[in-house]
Amino acid sequence: MDSMLHLTSSSYTSLPEGFSVPADELQSAVTSTVVTLPVIDLSGSRDEVCHAILDAGKEFGFFQVVNHGIREETLREMEAVCDEFFDLPVEHKMDLYSDDKSKPNRLFSGSNYSKMYWIDCLRLTHTFPVGDSKNNWPNKPQRLREVFENFTEQARVLGMELLHMLGGDMVLAVNRYPPCPEPSRMLGLPPHCDRNLVTLVLSGTVQGMEVFYNGDWIKVDPMPNALIVNFGIQIEVVTNGIVKSVEHRVVTNMSVSRTSVVTTINAANDCLLGPAQELLSDSNPPRYRTITCRDFLRIYTEWLEQSEGDLKNHMKPFRI
Repeated sequence: MDSMLHLTSSSYTSLPEGFSVPADELQSAVTSTVVTLPVIDLSGSRDEVCHAILDAGKEFGFFQVVNHGIREETLREMEAVCDEFFDLPVEHKMDLYSDDKSKPNRLFSGSNYSKMYWIDCLRLTHTFPVGDSKNNWPNKPQRLREVFENFTEQARVLGMELLHMLGGDMVLAVNRYPPCPEPSRMLGLPPHCDRNLVTLVLSGTVQGMEVFYNGDWIKVDPMPNALIVNFGIQIEVVTNGIVKSVEHRVVTNMSVSRTSVVTTINAANDCLLGPAQELLSDSNPPRYRTITCRDFLRIYTEWLEQSEGDLKNHMKPFRI
């Protein structure tokens, strides 16, 4: 619990011992331009929305959605209760803290990664319907379970609408990035691609996410009440590479905390993951082999560990 940054960051005038990010991960954006990702209005016709999502998936791998069906009141309640949780006295959070990555529900810090990053995270896993699984969630603040359940139910409807397929469990992560004394030397999260089907991000108003686009890091400007959507590597496999899972990272700042609510939708462990037959043809043969989702995640994790996070070749183990 001593490593939790949101409890101690205000006392630092420089980075604590052990916090160091490789220079290649810290590469600054060539341009300081803030980019608004493609904005897709989900109230449009199905054909219009599908074409817009496919175009955004090919170009950026990211987009924002409006008129997404999650009520504005729900978004504000979710943001408020997340801040309330991190503002709780330490004694109300101690039981949640764990360095054990196998625990489905836990509170941990950036020191829990192979390298140390400037982030604290509350990670909660649950099935659908939520049912008894929410009994393992924090019981403080008092309204947390009710607000989290309401948000995840609405977010799952959106995720399934975007995917038009059934997923397995859903993971909710509340990421807190405290003010950092030396943002030029530290990241909140390293460059990475999400390993799930689709990710929904309630980003708040503080900038921090950057997407790798055309050889440069572009700063994402989140729209009010919009959700940022990005495709994971599993979707890249299902679409046979038509849609890409794009590298992204989180930068830090000196002045204000940033909180993001990240909802990931995952294929069931026993689900077969491979290129969709309707997308294949003689001119577009399968590029990836078909394996279970469980094996896919295991192989991908092992490959990243062996290659020390080589994202340029991260799909190599699955290519035919």
